[in-house]
Amino acid sequence: MSTPERNPLWQSTGRSIVRASLRAFDASERTAKAGWASQVRRVGRWRAWLFMIVQISVAAGISWGFSRYVLGHEAPFLATVAAIICLGFSFGQRLGRVVEVAIGVTVGVFCGDLFVHFFGTGVWQIMLVIFVAMSIATWLGARTIMVTQAAVQAATVLTVYPGINAGLARWQDALVGCTVALLFATVAPTTPIDRPRMLAAKVLHGAAGTLRSIVAALRDTDATAADGALEQARASEAQLSALLTASNEGVSVVRTSPFLRRHRTAVLQVADLVVPLDRFIRNLRVMARRAAVAVYRDEAIPAAYLELIEELAQVTDECAAELFARRTPESQRPALGALGEKTSHLDLGAGLSTTVLLAQLRSMIVDLLELTGVPYTDARTSVPDME
Repeated sequence: MSTPERNPLWQSTGRSIVRASLRAFDASERTAKAGWASQVRRVGRWRAWLFMIVQISVAAGISWGFSRYVLGHEAPFLATVAAIICLGFSFGQRLGRVVEVAIGVTVGVFCGDLFVHFFGTGVWQIMLVIFVAMSIATWLGARTIMVTQAAVQAATVLTVYPGINAGLARWQDALVGCTVALLFATVAPTTPIDRPRMLAAKVLHGAAGTLRSIVAALRDTDATAADGALEQARASEAQLSALLTASNEGVSVVRTSPFLRRHRTAVLQVADLVVPLDRFIRNLRVMARRAAVAVYRDEAIPAAYLELIEELAQVTDECAAELFARRTPESQRPALGALGEKTSHLDLGAGLSTTVLLAQLRSMIVDLLELTGVPYTDARTSVPDME
């Protein structure tokens, strides 16, 4: 009689239990890693918004305190609401957006206060005051958000505690909140002055990594790696959008804030990087797509081409390091000029992919030269014609 350990059925069942346990452990480990990664992203998102959260909290408290203790209003809730709305809608956008929202809020509260004082509150009053507030905001040339805020605040005055602080006290509260928000947006903008430069450096560093991924995929003829490099290149679109927003706000702030005028030259220099950097990333995406096609079609790319792409990746990283160090990457001009000279001596390959990769490589060198401050015409002539 066989023991349970030697019984084939027992052994099969035991192996199944072990495999199920291993799968469960693997699934739990993946779940734990995914949960940790999710928490890391959440903390990162909170840190990115922390400055805005603190700014709104302090502005709302100051607005309420001024209306309550200086103006003597018993329930200045609109002062707090106005500060929150103005600064909340201005996050990551230009200072002019704060002004637009502030105008919409004050117009709406003013109309609501007038209607409560003269006509009271009711169905037809609410309909009429919203119509008037939106009409005035539209006549002032407002955008959709400003018109909407005018309607919301007018309706709030007529429907939320219409008997509190009768007269124009609520309009004064809203005016206080909007004024405090404007002061905060001017003196302490949500986008620090150095943020556009750091974002530009981050985009360049990511582009260098994508270039190295392209080279690795072409050398190993790895379709999965080529697709990954293409996804990396496409992911840079969101970073460029964030850079453009931060750059626009930075320029707006240094032009309007008397406290930040000394940063104007540095901010404008970073703003000048946006256009050549955008072209550089567009060319990178084309290169990544062509690399994926070359791998799919099993086209051989000359080793000399791959070496030059690696050199471009290194120069791109050096440009990113200069920006991180708060310097314009002028020191990389000789390296870029030498790289452009090397591309003019390459032999044109027989395949279309080789030609496209070379064309994109030369275009990206021109883009980086512009990024270092070289005018487009001079940058183009720095890359000689093909021999």
